[in-house]
Amino acid sequence: MLDWDSENLMDILYLLIPLSVILVFFILAGLWWAIYRGQFEDIESEGERILKDS
Repeated sequence: MLDWDSENLMDILYLLIPLSVILVFFILAGLWWAIYRGQFEDIESEGERILKDS
């Protein structure tokens, strides 16, 4: 079986916490880019265009 002691569990946090901070940074950067480039300007017309397409 695996030996899960507290030292091994703490060591993985040294990897997971920086990775999660980097992931959150990229998510926020992508959201900022989408807002800045106008991706959310006209959401309603795209939904209507799909329904009217025949």
